[in-house]
Amino acid sequence: MKIAIIGAGAIGTAIARSLSRAGIAASIANSRGPQSLAALVNELGPHITAVSAQEAAQADLVFLAVNWSKIPAAVRGLGPWNGRIVVDANNPIEAPAFKPYDLGGKASSAVVAGMLPGARVVKAFNHLQAALLAGDPQAEGGRRVLFTAGDDAAAKAEVARLIERLGFSSIDLGSLDGGGRLAQFPGGPLPTLNLVHFK
Repeated sequence: MKIAIIGAGAIGTAIARSLSRAGIAASIANSRGPQSLAALVNELGPHITAVSAQEAAQADLVFLAVNWSKIPAAVRGLGPWNGRIVVDANNPIEAPAFKPYDLGGKASSAVVAGMLPGARVVKAFNHLQAALLAGDPQAEGGRRVLFTAGDDAAAKAEVARLIERLGFSSIDLGSLDGGGRLAQFPGGPLPTLNLVHFK
């Protein structure tokens, strides 16, 4: 399974670090082109390569991790998605104002899914701070929890398997609208909770 990340900010880089640490090959893209990521991929090691956004969008599983206001531009022209999995790692808020965006009552992942016709969208990797996401998933004798939410059971299962490969523990919250709201920041009760699963 080919994995890619669109977005090289704090969360996108944290996901890349987590994949690299686990020895999982992936590509990463941003709006400025692969040359601008040379220093980052050199630091991350041989498992992570820099590509264009168009190339990243062709992966089997694509992490979308960009500032909320930049999502429309980031995904413009990247379709059709043809059933590929897109992990929505975004939240409808950004620095410096940290003012929530008005989504008209919709869950943020439903808004994202509307921009990605044909994609199987799974909400995940958005509730922990970047430092925790990039750090050791083992904590207090257990594993840090990452949530998933989505309407496609097979896509959610694929993301859950990846979460487990990274050393985290995966918890399924249900549908994109229902479970997605629980993990959405702001608004949901789960963001920033550093939960540990003991087993």
